[in-house]
Amino acid sequence: MTEEILKLLFERWSGERVKEMLELGANGSNRKYWRLMGSAHHCIGAYNADVTENEAFYYYSHALKERGIAVPELYAVSEDRMHYLQQDLGDTTLYAMLLDKRRQGGGFDNEMLELYKQVLADLARMQVAGRDMDFSYAYPRTDFDTRSIQWDLNYFKYYFLKLRYIPFNEELLEEDFVAFSHWLLDTDCGYFMFRDFQSRNIMLLEGQPYYIDYQGGRRGAAQYDAASLLYSAKSDLPEPVRQELLTHYINCLSTIQPIDKEAFRQRFYGYVLVRIMQALGAYGYRGYYERKDYFLGSIPLAIRNLRQVVECHPLPIDLPHLNLVWQRIVESEEAESPATTATGLTVTVTSFSYKKGLPQDPSGNGGGFVFDCRALPNPGRYPEYRCYTGKDRPVIEFLKGDEAVERFLAGAQQLVGASIRKYLERKFTSLTVAFGCTGGQHRSVYCAERLAKWISDNFDCQIVINHREQ
Repeated sequence: MTEEILKLLFERWSGERVKEMLELGANGSNRKYWRLMGSAHHCIGAYNADVTENEAFYYYSHALKERGIAVPELYAVSEDRMHYLQQDLGDTTLYAMLLDKRRQGGGFDNEMLELYKQVLADLARMQVAGRDMDFSYAYPRTDFDTRSIQWDLNYFKYYFLKLRYIPFNEELLEEDFVAFSHWLLDTDCGYFMFRDFQSRNIMLLEGQPYYIDYQGGRRGAAQYDAASLLYSAKSDLPEPVRQELLTHYINCLSTIQPIDKEAFRQRFYGYVLVRIMQALGAYGYRGYYERKDYFLGSIPLAIRNLRQVVECHPLPIDLPHLNLVWQRIVESEEAESPATTATGLTVTVTSFSYKKGLPQDPSGNGGGFVFDCRALPNPGRYPEYRCYTGKDRPVIEFLKGDEAVERFLAGAQQLVGASIRKYLERKFTSLTVAFGCTGGQHRSVYCAERLAKWISDNFDCQIVINHREQ
């Protein structure tokens, strides 16, 4: 029924029928998403049974857009308030762009630096412009207050400390939690707090950033969102870059309204620690409890961030037992062991032409997968596609959503994913996956790119992409 409701919404909004409907992934979310496409229109369809959360999203979408913030346009909402259509912002996130540059050896270059600066300037503007919003719509609380902080800290306690057997005294830890919460809230907490402001929730459309997943927004301290972006475990920004960006953000905020820069910076590192603990709790729940490998891969990076903050930015507040717990996490090999095996696996994904023979395994192991794409629809048969490759938009649009292609890739994902899980478990270091077609230009390149992205989204391992004939 959900897909039928979304199709009906699409027809009412666009005046045309749905030609293609593709389900999209949603790591860490209970919401479901689809890309709906007609002849002249396309959008993202969403389903979420939690109407209260949806109402927060609907309100913030209108309120932020009214304030000049780049958020997706809301096109249509169903009568049951559980289904809605929103603007399709494409597939490129800030995180995906950063990851692409790292794969190509570029790292965090000047282009990324300027983009992050623009994002932080937008954040400051959003936080101040949203101070007068109606927070009665906020979900699940109007304010990031003592109770909200306690929820995050208990998430950390139950889903990370307990699941990883990090020793602690519960009474002493709770006493420090209370003291920590009071200190954190002794600052200006009247800003709009995005709540999950991280690089995966920033879309890039024609080079411009757009912001998504703000339905958890509420009133709170500005430092939290900046901490979420700059100390995201998976983004893993270099520390000098973090310092430059933090200074830039504080300067942007201070030009909009007066702030005590030194006091703001001091509280910032407290919110970094809260955010790291919340993230460790989330990674623990999704990884240790739900057994999702993707989240386990973030734990060593979060612990490295914890070490950096604890050692270089000590807080001016006495938290003896919490400091002891942080130290135990930093020093404990057991805390990192379930995920560190993931960092040792390299998956090499290759496209090739069968005319020039099978590719060689660079690891020398002689194993892996070879998938034959020659039974798939061939863009190379048409003159208008011959000058393109599977990385170019015209070819992507030709192949994307084709039923045969999607079935083929789903099968490849199932086989390769099963091997990756075992390889990580057994601490293997290399796996090769190759896609071949007639010329090594269209279908094989497209499938290699799609699989590499799927691996990146679901596992923590090094990925090398090699388009042999390009």
